[in-house]
Amino acid sequence: MKIYEELQARGLIAQVTDEETVRNLVNEGKATFYIGFDPTADSLHVGHFMALCLMKRLQMAGNRPIALLGGGTGMIGDPSGKTDMRKMLTKEQIAHNIECFKKQMARFIDFSDGKALIVNNADWLLDLNYVELLREVGPHFSVNRMLTAECYKQRMERGLTFLEFNYMIMQSYDFYKLFQDYGCNLQFGGDDQWSNMLGGTELIRRKLGKDASAMTITLLLNSEGKKMGKTEKGAVWLDPEKTTPYEFYQYWRNVADADVLKCIRMLTFLPLAQIDAMSDWEGSKLNEAKEILAFELTKLVHGEEEAVKAQSAARAVFGAGNADEAPEAPIGEDAFTDGAVDLVTILVAAGLAPTRSEARRNIEQGGVTVDGEKVVDFKATYTKDQIAAGIVVKRGKKNFKKIVLG
Repeated sequence: MKIYEELQARGLIAQVTDEETVRNLVNEGKATFYIGFDPTADSLHVGHFMALCLMKRLQMAGNRPIALLGGGTGMIGDPSGKTDMRKMLTKEQIAHNIECFKKQMARFIDFSDGKALIVNNADWLLDLNYVELLREVGPHFSVNRMLTAECYKQRMERGLTFLEFNYMIMQSYDFYKLFQDYGCNLQFGGDDQWSNMLGGTELIRRKLGKDASAMTITLLLNSEGKKMGKTEKGAVWLDPEKTTPYEFYQYWRNVADADVLKCIRMLTFLPLAQIDAMSDWEGSKLNEAKEILAFELTKLVHGEEEAVKAQSAARAVFGAGNADEAPEAPIGEDAFTDGAVDLVTILVAAGLAPTRSEARRNIEQGGVTVDGEKVVDFKATYTKDQIAAGIVVKRGKKNFKKIVLG
């Protein structure tokens, strides 16, 4: 099976402007393609994960990826999927986030010997003269047509700023620039980006002629991907300092039954024949599929050693709860009063409960155990000696930590 057909079989392609041309480009390894990443945080997250996996797949098939970092567009903010305007970042914050992105991307993409590129659109967008841009690009965009785009329509009732209105023009200009400077002939993005990408394709054809080879593809799950990785505690990050390998593993181990095979198909590099063989798995076999998903993705992001550790720790919580395999959560000296710390403080400090009131409710409802014993008294305390020896605190069926002195 060739790569384009594999992408289809994995459920990754939703829309294409010229399927035959795109199929040939990708299958022959002649695509130079880009995917954009706006540096809105200091780490990539699960919402970016599918795009990175796609870039890796296409590179393995001989195509050339361009990771476009939005040092310029990040100063505006994409209104797609947003009900409110993004928080404005400083140039210093954006530059720091970009450096963090570069390090993480290198785990997925081979940037050696020009096999892939990292490009920052600040290199051209920040130097643009506004009047010159209006004259060069403005005549090729219809305001009436722009306002029919889904990314703008959903913001009209709450208010769309002129700043955000320019995002489509900036993204379109990116593709035009990449086409001219790097021979980029293909762009990928989520279905919420479709209007922006069509704008780039249209700009190239209007400026350079109808025969200009610039295509677009959208990914089926990218808009869902932006929702993926959201938990009650916030985003699931690829940076182990923000989301530990164990937490990352557990996120995928706990996906809904209906989503597990879809995630395996889209995100792992397991052969399709092996995945198809799982299609009728139920019950305990479906739990096995979740373990496979969690292990494969943790290995991809954090390496095999961390994936093995995370899997061992996760299995412990479903079994007897081996204290030696539990992920550790340190409790600092300042948490102790008269040589003891209460269970509510432990739950919050260990990240097992988001607030003290939630921790207290979990305890009173019988959802918390300490070293395998249920505790229903929220005033229960533990001495410094007990914490120094290590206690295993478990909330619910799947969340547990070994509490140690920090």
